[in-house]
This record gives sequence, structure tokens and C-alpha cells, in this order.
Amino acid sequence: MTESKYGKYIVTELKTKRFDPEFAARYAQWATRILWMDDKVVDGAFQMNVSWYFRPPATPMPEGSGPHTHDADEIIGFFGNNPQDPYDLGGEIEFWLEDEKHILTKSCLIFVPRGMKHCPLILRRVDRPIFHFTTVTSGQYELIKQEKK
Repeated sequence: MTESKYGKYIVTELKTKRFDPEFAARYAQWATRILWMDDKVVDGAFQMNVSWYFRPPATPMPEGSGPHTHDADEIIGFFGNNPQDPYDLGGEIEFWLEDEKHILTKSCLIFVPRGMKHCPLILRRVDRPIFHFTTVTSGQYELIKQEKK
């Protein structure tokens, strides 16, 4: 972005150091992370991640897709890309809220209150690319992993 008074607030390329190269290479086999914002990218920003899902992963999904909580609220979005039917997800996602399994086949937004256990997120089927985002109302995406019972 061109240097200007407010240009620092516009992010047009992936600028996170959060993911090690091995993790990024595994993720790239089934998805493309487009942009990431948090308070390390733009001072004072809350966290947001934006990706395209192209196929289910061949191996289990990476960190962050297993059961966990956050100390801040989160909104998770999944959107299909059919302009004639924008509510058709174009695939099937298994998503857990606490101990409830939900099968997602429509474009949706999910509100996850702070402290609510959520995930795993399992891509069961991807017929057309699925647009995905998460936003956490704190400056960093911090996981509190859940112990297996």
C-alpha cells in the first residue's frame, strides 16, 4: 500500500508470521489463506482470517480445527460461491458447538461466545470452493485447547 496517513490500515497481502513453513505447506494442499489481520499486522486491530477451501484435506486438519475455546467472542463464516444460489454452500462441513454436531450445507455465520467449546471443523465434501473466515474480538487468535475425556 502506498505510504499515506491511513494506508497502514489497509492490508492487501498475507503478513502473518503465525504459521511455520511446514504448517503453511500442509494448509496449502487443500486451502488458500488470503489475508490475516491481528494486532501484530495492524496495531490495535482484532483478529481476522480469510481463506478459500478447495478440497477436504488428505490428512487431519491442522491446529485450530480441534476442540478449543477462546477468551474472546468469535464469528466464523462459510460461504458458497454460486451467484444463482448464494445460500448453497457447495459442500458439506461438520462443525461442533459444545457437544452438538452440526452438518453445514448452506452459507452461514456462526457466533461462538467466549468460553464456548467449538470444533472440530471437518470438511466432508467440497464441490465448489468455499469462502471461509474467522474473526476473534481480541488482538490475537489464542486457543485454549480442550483436554480429551
